[in-house]
Amino acid sequence: MKPRTAALLLAAGAWLQAGSGLDLISFDRGVRPQDDLFQYVNGRWLDATAIPPDRVSYGALVEIADRVDADLRDIIEGLAAAPTRSRAEQQIVDLYASLMDEARLEHLGAAPIEAELGKIDAIASAKDFAAEAGFLSSIAAGGPFAGSVGVDTRNPRMPIVQLFQGGTLLPDRDYYSRADAAFVEIRRRYEAYLTTIFTLTRRGDPAGDARAVVALETALAAAQWPQADSLDRVKTSNGFALADLPARMPGFDWLAWARPQGIDRTPNVVLSQPSFFKAFAALVPATPLATWKAWLAARYITASAPYLSKAFGDARFDFFGRVLTGQQAPRERWRRGVGLVNQFLGDAIGRLYVENRFSASARRRMQAIVDDLTKAYRLTIAGCEWLTPAAKRTAQTKLARLTTKIAFPDRWRTYGRLTIARGDLLGNIQRAQKFESDERMARLREPPDPGWWNVTPQTVNAYYNLDLNEIVVPAAMLQPPLFAADADPAINYGAIGAIVGHELTHAFDQRGRRYDADGTVRDWWRPEDARAFADRERALLAQLAGFEPLPGLHVNGELTLAETVGDLGGLAVAYRAYTLSLDGRPSPTIDGFSGERRLFLSWARIWRTKMREPYLRQWLLATPYAPPAFRANGIASNLSGFYEAFGVMPGDAMYLAPGERVRLW
Repeated sequence: MKPRTAALLLAAGAWLQAGSGLDLISFDRGVRPQDDLFQYVNGRWLDATAIPPDRVSYGALVEIADRVDADLRDIIEGLAAAPTRSRAEQQIVDLYASLMDEARLEHLGAAPIEAELGKIDAIASAKDFAAEAGFLSSIAAGGPFAGSVGVDTRNPRMPIVQLFQGGTLLPDRDYYSRADAAFVEIRRRYEAYLTTIFTLTRRGDPAGDARAVVALETALAAAQWPQADSLDRVKTSNGFALADLPARMPGFDWLAWARPQGIDRTPNVVLSQPSFFKAFAALVPATPLATWKAWLAARYITASAPYLSKAFGDARFDFFGRVLTGQQAPRERWRRGVGLVNQFLGDAIGRLYVENRFSASARRRMQAIVDDLTKAYRLTIAGCEWLTPAAKRTAQTKLARLTTKIAFPDRWRTYGRLTIARGDLLGNIQRAQKFESDERMARLREPPDPGWWNVTPQTVNAYYNLDLNEIVVPAAMLQPPLFAADADPAINYGAIGAIVGHELTHAFDQRGRRYDADGTVRDWWRPEDARAFADRERALLAQLAGFEPLPGLHVNGELTLAETVGDLGGLAVAYRAYTLSLDGRPSPTIDGFSGERRLFLSWARIWRTKMREPYLRQWLLATPYAPPAFRANGIASNLSGFYEAFGVMPGDAMYLAPGERVRLW
């Protein structure tokens, strides 16, 4: 056994050190759970743990991701040492090796990007600009907008191109406008970064081009929607005929931009933030072409920097890592290599991961938990005090038709048309991005594939798909501290059960209400349902706004509300599912804790996280999740089961009066 694998197994074993599976040595016994559940469960770990220099945060989910990375590295190195390999295995080995060959990248310097930079410099017209922007979009290397292929909300049986606002490289529009000293300094450092990369590529006026790019991005940021509005599926479902865009949003050659991506072959697109796209188009003729060329160059160089020589990688890391997030060191190169294989050959390496690291028993046990959660939700909907009978009937139908996908897909993607060359890292990236773009465009010609997975089995995440009414739980999620096939049920329900319950809740919340069981857009709430939910929302918004992780920076309730609703519903239904599983019997006491207590302790354990302050600042502005401590404490303090389990009383710090507790499900 390799030393790193042994260390990881020991780390996982710490989670299973006690009879219950609780990590008792991390408990802070000087704190009462009734006052601070998060600190009680995680206090000693928080005190003893330093965030690794190559991380912006560290905690339970990162620990899992690190274990997955180590497993994948072992698989890749095993393939490299094997005497023979299949074509897919050779692609994995060669892609990984192309990033690990630092000597070759140093020898090449800026050479891999010189041809494309030459094309950018040769732009002579607005049409040329649009065509080059479209090409860069097709290889995900600096185009003006992010895009994907999703389901047309007006016709859920046909895919459609969805476009999202973009054009800026700082994390959020507020970074361009806030007058706080920290944000002013970030903008100064950003301009310095642009000057550096323009100097490395020998532009004629690096400092002048950098100033022009920052000014242009500031104008684009002013046109962007707030994050909370951009997450609203109703506000962002705006269909347009591609042929109408030149008249409705003049100034940008939409067809020249669409053609390199194959978007010209589809009649309609969704512009998630129409006013932004109109403002972008108007800026094109109003801004000097030289500025647009510098802007494209900045985006292309930044996208390419991780795959170039050390000078480019260091420049990018110093700003986007060290300045923006407080990260102290780049990620280890082997982890970056694993990430590259994950990104572009995800199913090829994922299939090997499942074969080598996943058990069939885990899949069966997880399916049983999902079945229990579904039963609990059925009862919860039936007893919901604020849903009208008609809304309840639709919710029950939607729940009955829910599809669950656990661990890995039934059909694997193949990469036979993708060329991977061991000595051509940037070429590999660009060909892989074009391969992905072409695959997305090909999906436009046929109805959505119900077997399609949006993530790989080695992804540490889970999701609910509104369009297909499905929950997806990848294999990587099915390990401690989230899950173990033979773990105490209370631990599993408090961890993976609550996470799956969170995803289930999205089928019935302020977004799920607008999609029926077939994924058709239809608001199945009545006005009285919406009013009752809004009353509960207001109380939850007040709780979120009262949480101040950094001086002067509170949690943005509008931004985080939907995911907080998911947490509240998820933990509530997980608690109910666990209670039902007892079948009227008292829960067993293990390690001095009842099953009900172990469930809440397990919940607090999965949010164990430390964050660097610059990253937390970015999180609060742009991330739709509340900070981990609130997810642990704020959610539990609303559930009557928490009060019963721990005997929480008035005067305890986590106590909320019954009228202040938010109960949705």
